[in-house]
Amino acid sequence: MKSPYINQLQPNQVVTSTFLVHTRDIRQKKTGEPYLSLVLADRTGEIDGKMWDNVAEVMDTFDRDDFVRARGVMQIYQGRPQFTIHKMARIADSDVDFADYFPCSQRDPEEMFAELRGVVTGIGNAHLKALLEHFINDERIARAYKIAPAAKNVHHAFLGGLLEHVLSMCALAKMTCGHYPWVDLDLVLSGAVLHDIGKISELTYERSFGYSTEGQLLGHIVIGLRMLADKIALVPDFPPSLRTLLEHLIISHHGELEFGSPKVPLFPEAMLLHQLDNLDSKMECMRAMIARDRQVDGCWTAWSGSLERSVLRKTVWLESLEKSAAPPPPVAETPPLPQLPPPPPAPRADPRPPRPVSGSLFGDKLQDALNKQS
Repeated sequence: MKSPYINQLQPNQVVTSTFLVHTRDIRQKKTGEPYLSLVLADRTGEIDGKMWDNVAEVMDTFDRDDFVRARGVMQIYQGRPQFTIHKMARIADSDVDFADYFPCSQRDPEEMFAELRGVVTGIGNAHLKALLEHFINDERIARAYKIAPAAKNVHHAFLGGLLEHVLSMCALAKMTCGHYPWVDLDLVLSGAVLHDIGKISELTYERSFGYSTEGQLLGHIVIGLRMLADKIALVPDFPPSLRTLLEHLIISHHGELEFGSPKVPLFPEAMLLHQLDNLDSKMECMRAMIARDRQVDGCWTAWSGSLERSVLRKTVWLESLEKSAAPPPPVAETPPLPQLPPPPPAPRADPRPPRPVSGSLFGDKLQDALNKQS
């Protein structure tokens, strides 16, 4: 097992570990010498990597999507972690366990696919049920459906992410359709299962996530329509009107023309499908931003391009408020000063008037006589 993972790296810790190279750029220092700017990854996330010295020795020995073993130190730059690489070398695929480098769903894919089968079994409309069974019983589709991500890097961008996203939408559909009894649950569930089916061919996910040539040229909506046409041809007497509704669900699920939908949702089930898709994707974006953010200071994540905002790390913020509101620690009492003995009493004053100072013998004799009389 790989160790340490990216989420285990600590500031100023010198480590040697293995990574998957997501991006690789050769840039120039101010001196004109080359340096490497990389994005390194494993199943726990990504980290920026920089190699400043001895770059000429290694820059042509590896490429994007290769595995490398690197020795370096994790440092904090502008509030975010950066791995400064001292030494690096490419390693063979056979020397790594692929499961250590690709993020995946916390759920078992076979368990999720069994749940999907349960959703299809519960469909009441015979034509829709037969259509969906042709999809999930296709071994090629089933194999890809179990591992495909839902996106390259926006939401559910991990192996099994597409299936997890679809099941979440199905659960939301059952809750919301119970609130809107005039909405056709079978149609919404079918739209949830099929709306992103084209992504199993649009995306590549054997190594790092990317787009296939077909995905670049057509996109998952057009690919999904092709797949729908192929499977509808296998269902006898499939109603043309129902086909049109399914096609509209697929082409309108992004909700807006500027977001890639050829049409906006034009009937209630299409609007609900779009809203459930948007809700589930946005909530997963929020969860992932908070879970993976490596911001060192503060209670806000880095900027999210997909959400167009930073996200409050609520738990961190509330903990900081609790710390600031906590009463200060008690101050140790100063021990009392030792008791000093009372000062001695002042001598009693002589009640007799002071004897005047004499300046002659006669005065002294006179004073003696007066004292005798008193």
